[in-house]
Amino acid sequence: MIGVPHRTFQVTVLLAMLLAWLPSAALAQTRAWLDPASTTLGEPVTLQVETDQGSPDYAPLNADFVLGARGSSRQVQWSNGSMQQRNVYSVTLTPRRSGTLLVPSLQVGSQRTEPLQLQVGTGTVANAQSNAAAFVETEVDDAQPYVQQSVGVVVRLYFASQLASGELVLDTPEGASLQRVGEDRTDVRQVNGRRYNVVERRFLLIPERSGPLRLPGARFNGRTAGGFFDDFFGAGGDGRMNAVSPERTLQVRAQPAQAPQPWLPLHGLQLRYTTAPDSARAGEAATVVVEAVANGATRAQFTDLPVPDVGDAGQVFAEPAQYDETFSGSTPRLKITRRYSIVPRQAGTLVVPGPKVTWWNVDSGNAEQATLPDLTLTVAAGRSGTPAPQPLDTQAALPGDDAPPAAPTAVPLGTAVARPWPWIAAAVGLAVLWLLTLAWGWRRGRRAASAGAPIIAGTIHSGASRGSVAELRRALDGEGFDQVQAQLCAMAGVERLEQVIERLADPAQRQVLLDLQAARWGGQGEASVLRARLRECFRDGPHWSAPQKAVDTGLAPLYPTQRP
Repeated sequence: MIGVPHRTFQVTVLLAMLLAWLPSAALAQTRAWLDPASTTLGEPVTLQVETDQGSPDYAPLNADFVLGARGSSRQVQWSNGSMQQRNVYSVTLTPRRSGTLLVPSLQVGSQRTEPLQLQVGTGTVANAQSNAAAFVETEVDDAQPYVQQSVGVVVRLYFASQLASGELVLDTPEGASLQRVGEDRTDVRQVNGRRYNVVERRFLLIPERSGPLRLPGARFNGRTAGGFFDDFFGAGGDGRMNAVSPERTLQVRAQPAQAPQPWLPLHGLQLRYTTAPDSARAGEAATVVVEAVANGATRAQFTDLPVPDVGDAGQVFAEPAQYDETFSGSTPRLKITRRYSIVPRQAGTLVVPGPKVTWWNVDSGNAEQATLPDLTLTVAAGRSGTPAPQPLDTQAALPGDDAPPAAPTAVPLGTAVARPWPWIAAAVGLAVLWLLTLAWGWRRGRRAASAGAPIIAGTIHSGASRGSVAELRRALDGEGFDQVQAQLCAMAGVERLEQVIERLADPAQRQVLLDLQAARWGGQGEASVLRARLRECFRDGPHWSAPQKAVDTGLAPLYPTQRP
């Protein structure tokens, strides 16, 4: 009988300890919840995390959500005579797509939150027919583009109330590059009898592989500034305004096997002469100006206009092309202007071939060629005193060779020849000064070259390389393949990727650039895998081949080194 009360006392003590431990154990648990638990596309939700472990790692949320405002608060509770401190962290999440989305488990100190599910409905997409306070439209100029075709995307935001703040976002789709073009345009329009302010934003979409391409809907989140009557009668609510445009799915077509190279997919291409002379003069330049208008092209995509070849009948000097990028509706438009100077060598008739540009018509699905007729110039003889350029006479005597003396000029007998002694003295003095200056500069140049030239050259080279490699890494991390190609061409000092490949000494770098061409023009391979290979191969910059040494022509140097 004595042992029973003792055992009862032990059980009571254990139960008391368990009850005292349960509140603290509950408080020590990290938990997360959503407010609200469901939403519609374009409407944000708030994720809250309660913990005593520190700030959560929000990085896994970026896959399916756009992260907005973040906050934190502190809570203090007394339990069983001890103080418990809790922190509540919050972040605003805007779903990127509709359906059932998973909020992944987040790392919070040494603990993890439980994964959550969020049901995102499509909701009622506001449009012009719904007469909503705000709606968004997305317009695409081609729903069935080819690989590497420039697709114009225009996003228009309509809002009826004055905005205090707002954000208009269009996410980059997987398997394509997207960049914003130009500045926003504003307008005022009447839709269904209601006055709307309109903000128009333009983007350039370039598919990187063939197949279905899902273009997310553009999202707008903002707050209205409100007015006196809205605030007085309570009609303004919390002032939040959200809108989203419908998703679009583009069917990207691969490059046709019979497509001409270089691959140039366009909606249209027109060539014309803005300056086309019909006459010229030997030894003088005649100006020819060619203008091309390409619908559906950008400057990075379009190659320069060709330079006409007139053979030995003259010379052609081409100036750098001038580019003007605009939009025609929702389609990008590029105007190229190039000026040529034609210098005939002799009188007669000079035929200047017209330019020819081969391109692929994305509307008809056929290869086409834009051409201009040849120009026929009637070349007159050179002006008096302005001899026409003559071919170089390689048999003529070079300076220093034994050339026949010139015939002396006959002077009539009895004619006194005045000698300009002051001019002769001045010329001799200038010659002496010139020789002294030349000797001083030669000595100074030898000392400077032996002391500092290698250090200066090395410093300039290393600095330029670091800057170029850093820009290449930025292009590989967050920009499209067009920017990567442009950066490599700039580093190599060339215009085409083929020339870059020829200059590379590393076989791995050459192969990954060949795969880049196949992926861009043929739609072969995964863009993410190719981008990872590019980062790996070019992590320390391009490996250029050694420059070729100067060829020994066997001729003596123009300025031979003087021996002491």
